[in-house]
Amino acid sequence: MFPFIVCLVLGCFIIAMGVVNMRGNLSTLHSYHYHRVAEKDRKPFGRLVGLGTILVGASVAVYGGFLFVYEKTQADLAIWIGMPLLIVGIVAGLVVSFYAMIKYNKGIF
Repeated sequence: MFPFIVCLVLGCFIIAMGVVNMRGNLSTLHSYHYHRVAEKDRKPFGRLVGLGTILVGASVAVYGGFLFVYEKTQADLAIWIGMPLLIVGIVAGLVVSFYAMIKYNKGIF
């Protein structure tokens, strides 16, 4: 019962951080990122990074749902569907976040 609860709580926490970023508050990011982004670009940068963060959080939360189904039914299909969705969601979220960093920050680091 424990793993799916951890995934659901962690996913919701990551989604909440993404919502904070989408509203233009970049304080959850490393200081390098919000110091290098121009003032006029902070809103679109925050939206893109927030979107990427929400994608990662949603995929973790959805995976938690699949873990719950697996725990209740012991159907391996839940893991075979949930794991690829988790991987695709994390990769898509990272791609969106890195795109925003490269576009508005002129680099990842």
